[in-house]
Amino acid sequence: MRDLAHRLHTYEADANKTSEPMESATLRVYEKLRQSLGEFVGVTGFQSLASRALTLARPEAPSLSAARVAADGSLQGLGKIETQIDMDKDLAGDGGIILIARLLGLLRIFLGEALTLRLLRNVWPGEAFDDRNAGNGRKA
Repeated sequence: MRDLAHRLHTYEADANKTSEPMESATLRVYEKLRQSLGEFVGVTGFQSLASRALTLARPEAPSLSAARVAADGSLQGLGKIETQIDMDKDLAGDGGIILIARLLGLLRIFLGEALTLRLLRNVWPGEAFDDRNAGNGRKA
């Protein structure tokens, strides 16, 4: 899942190069997932999944300690973290990638791989999600 999260992060970072950067690639990936999944599982369902993903990601990425998931499912505090760590962009990006990877992993557990991939294809229709290794021996 981490490889898949990294691909989504890279896709959003590259897509934003043509415009003025308004928010991080991590936040763009997160918001796209929130909007798409919110329609499927509801605001409360997404908020629960995102909160759990953040809890799972924090031990691997202590930089996420100030981040929190609001009642509407939005991610708060990540932009501040990435600004503070601007001199070390790899650390900020890794924390975001870890968070997205944990969220994708939970989706795969609860929805199954086929439905998770279908939801991702709806959000990023130009991307191929089933042709690369997810880093855990299974296709992403």
